[in-house]
Amino acid sequence: MVKRKGMGRFLFWCVAPAVILFTLFMIIPTFNVFRMSLFERGAYSTVEKFVAFENFKILFQDPKFITSMQNTILLIVVVTIVTFGFALVFASILSREKIKGQNFFRIIFYIPNILSIVVIAGIFSAIYKPENGMLNSILSMLSGKTMIILWKDQPLVVISVIIAMVWQAIGYYMVMYMASMAAVPMSLYESSGLDGAGRLTQFFQITIPLIWTNIRTTLTFFIISTINMAFLFVKSMIAKGMLDVGLSFMYNQKDAGLYGYSMAAGVIIFLFSFLLSALVNWVTKREPLEF
Repeated sequence: MVKRKGMGRFLFWCVAPAVILFTLFMIIPTFNVFRMSLFERGAYSTVEKFVAFENFKILFQDPKFITSMQNTILLIVVVTIVTFGFALVFASILSREKIKGQNFFRIIFYIPNILSIVVIAGIFSAIYKPENGMLNSILSMLSGKTMIILWKDQPLVVISVIIAMVWQAIGYYMVMYMASMAAVPMSLYESSGLDGAGRLTQFFQITIPLIWTNIRTTLTFFIISTINMAFLFVKSMIAKGMLDVGLSFMYNQKDAGLYGYSMAAGVIIFLFSFLLSALVNWVTKREPLEF
C-alpha cells in the first residue's frame, strides 16, 4: 500500500508541471478568447462592453471574412491532396524500387521540413521575383523572350502559396510513409504479383490499406496544421491585402483595434478546425487491416 502511494505521488509530480503549463498557456487563453468574443473592446483599451453574439452576426456578414475562409478551405483541400499524393507516390518508389542513393533522396526531400517558414518564404520570394527571379528567368530562356510574371499578385498568388506549402511539407510525410511501408511484408507483393497484379494494383490494394491508420492520423494533423501554415506563409511571403486567410483576417482586425471582433473570428476558426478534424476522422474511419 505504501509503495503504491509512493508511486502515485511520483507520477503526480511528474505530470503536474505539464498539466499546469498546459492549463496556463492553452486552457485559460482559449477560454479567454471565447469570453472576449462576446465583448466589444479596443486592442489597447481596458474598457469592455458586453455585446453578446453581435460580433458573430457582423462576422458572418463580412465579405472579407467569408473570402478569407474560402481561401483557407481552398488551401487546405489543394495542399492536402497534392502533398499526400506526391508523398505516397515518392515513398512507394523509394521503398520498393532499387534506386541508388535512397538515403540521399530521403535527406534531400526532408531538408525543407527543418527550415523555418521565414527562410522558405525568402527562398520562394526570390524564386518568384518578377525581374530576375529564377522562375521568370527559366521561362524567359525557354520562350526566347523576356517574361515578367507577377507570381505573388492576383490571380497567381494562391498557386504560388500552394507550391511553397507543398514543397515544405512533402518530405516529412514521405519519410513517415516510407517507415510504414517498410513494415509491409514483401511476401504480399510477391504473391499478388504471381496472381497477375501490377504495381499500380498492389499500391492501391495492398500498400494503401495496410498503412491506412498512419495515413488517417497524419491527414488529421496535417489539415489542422495547414490552417496555421497558410497564415505563416501568407504573412511572411505575400504583400498585405493580396491574399487573406482566416488567421490573417483575425490579426488584421486586431491591428485595426477591433479586439473583440478579432476574437470572434478566432472562435470561428477554432470551431472550424475542430469540426473539420472530426469530419475527417469520421470519413476516413475503417476497420484496421492486419498482416
